[in-house]
Amino acid sequence: MPAPNEQDPHHGHGHEHGHEHGHEHATGLRGWMQSVFRPHSHDSADSVDSALESSARGIRALKVSLVALLATAVLQGLVVAFSGSVALLADTVHNLSDAGTAIPLWIAFWLSRRPANRRYTYGYGRAEDLAGLFVVLMIAASAVVAGLEAVRRLLDPVPVHNLGWVATAGVIGFLGNEAVALYRIRVGRDIGSAALVADGLHARTDGLTSLAVVAGAVGVALGFPLADPIVGLAIMVAILFVLRSAVRDVFARLMDAVDPALIDAAERSLAATNGVESVTRVRMRWIGHRLHADADLIVNRHASAVDAHEVAHRAEAALTMTVPKLTAAVVHAYPGAEALR
Repeated sequence: MPAPNEQDPHHGHGHEHGHEHGHEHATGLRGWMQSVFRPHSHDSADSVDSALESSARGIRALKVSLVALLATAVLQGLVVAFSGSVALLADTVHNLSDAGTAIPLWIAFWLSRRPANRRYTYGYGRAEDLAGLFVVLMIAASAVVAGLEAVRRLLDPVPVHNLGWVATAGVIGFLGNEAVALYRIRVGRDIGSAALVADGLHARTDGLTSLAVVAGAVGVALGFPLADPIVGLAIMVAILFVLRSAVRDVFARLMDAVDPALIDAAERSLAATNGVESVTRVRMRWIGHRLHADADLIVNRHASAVDAHEVAHRAEAALTMTVPKLTAAVVHAYPGAEALR
């Protein structure tokens, strides 16, 4: 931004900041069920690290969860080989697809650590949002595979053997996926990553479908052989719910959507800053897991460029203290008479 001088009637002030912000979450059974199909808003995440540290935390979360999901899928795949359970096969395929989504997210977090340049002036954070599209495609593909296999088994039933092992594999799938979901969602919220939180929701629903596999095995054991493919269809429906949530979140990020409550909070904070007469515009956008903002303010028409600079500085400091996840802000202060021209 240009240095303040008497010929410059307005002033822009920008900085990058990291800070922490508390936020209440629903608790108990109701809060857990809400987090399963509709995770907490990424625009109200709890805290923020520096850009490099947050990316490093995202990569670390993906490494750990990738190993856990692959181990879970391998154990389930061994049971599928000698049991013939279509419900367990659908769940295993979904687990593998969930593990696969870690790879593009890993690449995106790595790219986001690269500095901005003259071509990519905002940096490479948008790669994370694009990776979210891959997550959506993988969820959709797993729904198609689960549905087709379930229909095939309904038309051409195949006996399911070793029901005890099938049920055990379902429990393993639930425990492995729920552990990964908790980890991904927690880290994703901490760093403000929509893609990582959505991937965590994907893993959590995998865990619920693993419990459905157990239900299918119980149904077969009770003398209802079609319970297994029917549960496979139920898994497909559960995946479609996840797909809907993932599409909503990823599309919102790509369209630069933010929680309107953040805009309201920013406007109140700026308006309350000493020397600000009015707030004419506030804009925000997510770039990966980093929130950027710019604002236009009206100050006293007789204010000098130096005075306008001081007001912009105070307003920018107040803004970054008020808005969670905000890592970059640019504030312009315009004298009243200049704003009317």
